[in-house]
Parts: sequence; C-alpha cells; structure tokens
Amino acid sequence: MKRGIHPDYHPVVFQDANTGKTFLTRSTATSETTIDWPTPGGVQRYPLIVVEVSADSHPFWTGSHRIVDAAGQVEKFNRRYGRREAPTAGQ
Repeated sequence: MKRGIHPDYHPVVFQDANTGKTFLTRSTATSETTIDWPTPGGVQRYPLIVVEVSADSHPFWTGSHRIVDAAGQVEKFNRRYGRREAPTAGQ
C-alpha cells in the first residue's frame, strides 16, 4: 500500500436521529460536535455524528418494512402500458 494516501481512522460516536441510540466505532468522518462517552477509566470525549437511519431504525433490521404487492404492480403496469402480444414465428 502507498503511504500517506489513506485517510485517518479514529473513534467516532454515531447517533440515530430517530431513536437516539448511540454507538462508538471507527470512521474517517469527523464533526465539530462532541459527546462524552463512558470508558472503564472514566469519560472520554469523541466527535458526534447524527445519522438519519442506522440499524436501530432501518425498516429491514427492525422488521417493520412494508410488504410490496408485486402482483398488483405488474397488473398496474399492464393496465397503464397495455400487454403486447408476442410475435409469432415466421413474421
């Protein structure tokens, strides 16, 4: 790997804007906003990044995702654009 071209990974706290859940991870992102995070040796201050969606609020992970009616979508498409007949052999 080339030296000096890779971003610096550092500890960052992400907070879900919908649920308020926070988690500490490493990232290249940074922020002016900080948060105090409890550690075994006391409290450490880390940059805080607020995200709109995380695994704590994403519909796929929470099980509250909407079921799409695929058959209804196909019929809606056929009503809108009509169904074409397949060409017969020899034409």
